[in-house]
Amino acid sequence: MKAILMNAAGDASVLKISEIAKPMLPSARHVRVRLAAAGINPLDTKLRAKPVYHPDKLPAILGCDGAGLIEEIGSEVTRFKAGDAVYFCNGGIGDEPGSYAEYTTLHEDYCAMSPANIPLQDAAALPLACITDWEALHDRASLAPGQTILIHAAAGGTGHIAVQLAHHLGAHIAVTVGDEKKAGLAHALGAEKIIHYKEQDFVEETLKWTDGKGADVVFDTVGGDTFLRSLHAAKVGGKVVTLLSTALSLADAQLARLRNLSICYELMLAPQVMNQPDERIRQRRILEDCAHRVEAGELGVLVTHRFPLEEAATAHRLMESGGITGKIILTMD
Repeated sequence: MKAILMNAAGDASVLKISEIAKPMLPSARHVRVRLAAAGINPLDTKLRAKPVYHPDKLPAILGCDGAGLIEEIGSEVTRFKAGDAVYFCNGGIGDEPGSYAEYTTLHEDYCAMSPANIPLQDAAALPLACITDWEALHDRASLAPGQTILIHAAAGGTGHIAVQLAHHLGAHIAVTVGDEKKAGLAHALGAEKIIHYKEQDFVEETLKWTDGKGADVVFDTVGGDTFLRSLHAAKVGGKVVTLLSTALSLADAQLARLRNLSICYELMLAPQVMNQPDERIRQRRILEDCAHRVEAGELGVLVTHRFPLEEAATAHRLMESGGITGKIILTMD
């Protein structure tokens, strides 16, 4: 089969199309999936540049997100049959082969039936973002109907899913965007307050929007200075949920303490990295819930860039250029 191998850490040029053996089923509970597409995430580019989890297990196949048709099932598989369309977030961090390939294998407990009303290739763009956003908004922030939330980079791969989930949780939503096209997308998905972060101060605009109180929740998908300034945009006693590592100075920590802020971290990979099967099953159930939401018309995914598998390096360069609207996927024949 064709696969993209990463033989060493480095820039996008380390990703090479290769011909390798089709993977065998590792256990009687595994399934083999013929992939229709793989989702590209910022995580992939970071693991390519610095494989922090399993640096000793190169070459590796990157890609956590995938969707495809089950080709073969193990003798003890009960949840699926050959021909089922599934989507998943699994592998791609060095412990198991990822989805930048024509085939992959994974335990039956970790994949879900793909939404029936969208193309299978598009489904590959959903898993990591859906799990991340659900855990951030529901589990970390406990976002409730009527609360206010500020979502950064709302037109991005994670952000545009978060806007939809927050909308269906009944929240009032403010967003930061970089241009009018992204503003239109965020508004169509449910955002009430649009902040053009290049021309407007998002802290000032959020305070105006909330009558000086600040947002109940700030969802940071950017990090750095955006995270630090978000401490001022959250209300006293509010929550700031971030997807990034943070470096709080003593002054920042004192500010957060003075304002009684809860700073929450979200890393959806934690159950995979820490080998927590029960948590990974819980994440699969999030995917099952999201599939129902897609089928009910409550949730959608915007795929803006599609590259054939052999152009994985080009897809990575685009991801690293920043400012991407929606999602990027790799497609297989």
